[in-house]
Amino acid sequence: MTPQVLQSIAFKWFDAFNKHDLEQLLSLYDDEAQHYSPKLKIRLPETNGLVIGKEALRSWWKEAFERLPSLHYKVTSLTANENRVFMEYIRTVENEEEMLVAEVLEVKDNKIVFSRVYHG
Repeated sequence: MTPQVLQSIAFKWFDAFNKHDLEQLLSLYDDEAQHYSPKLKIRLPETNGLVIGKEALRSWWKEAFERLPSLHYKVTSLTANENRVFMEYIRTVENEEEMLVAEVLEVKDNKIVFSRVYHG
């Protein structure tokens, strides 16, 4: 896969996330995709920060979109190679401090198979 294709997937990811379009966002993921986030570890400690499968992703992001209606990500940098894209962005939520976030999307057959979030 070319870096341009991976960057295109990343831009689709940001578009879906910022519109809070859960179905569009999930369409980018493999059915058995895994997602790790420090926020998951805090809000759902039993997950140890990791959820697996689209239904778990759906539940996690649905709750986040409902709880944080002003949640928005602003892209600051994208770097891609043949199977992953490294994204840096600023997380904004009304009445919260902005947060710098890095996230890696691992992609196989044009679907995200693993995503990992890092807070900085």
